[in-house]
Amino acid sequence: QLQASGGGLVRAGDSLRLSCAASGRSFSSFTMGWFRQAPGKAREFVASINRSGGDTFYGNSVKGRFTISRDNAKNTVTLQMNSLKPGDTAVYSCAAGQFGQQDIVLLVDRLYNYWGQGTLVTVSS
Repeated sequence: QLQASGGGLVRAGDSLRLSCAASGRSFSSFTMGWFRQAPGKAREFVASINRSGGDTFYGNSVKGRFTISRDNAKNTVTLQMNSLKPGDTAVYSCAAGQFGQQDIVLLVDRLYNYWGQGTLVTVSS
């Protein structure tokens, strides 16, 4: 089970930190990712981090502004969002996935098996 938190209403240029807490003892065996979905738009890949935390990948629209990290001891994954823009407004969801035994990032939502409920981020101009 995944539980995302940390969303809210902020102004453009502000920062926000999202957290995703996972239950269970196999957290470190999953690649973790963040996706977002704005009203009327398709789900968009935001960021992914591999099992060990040594590799990350970001969507073009957030690269350089967002940072994904994980703490396998605490079963948490975090998305630090800086320099927020109105275009970042969306429901952000965390997800856990596996691709066999490979310790890689995953960029496609269909490769994620478990999803959190999402947390709303609203950025005003």
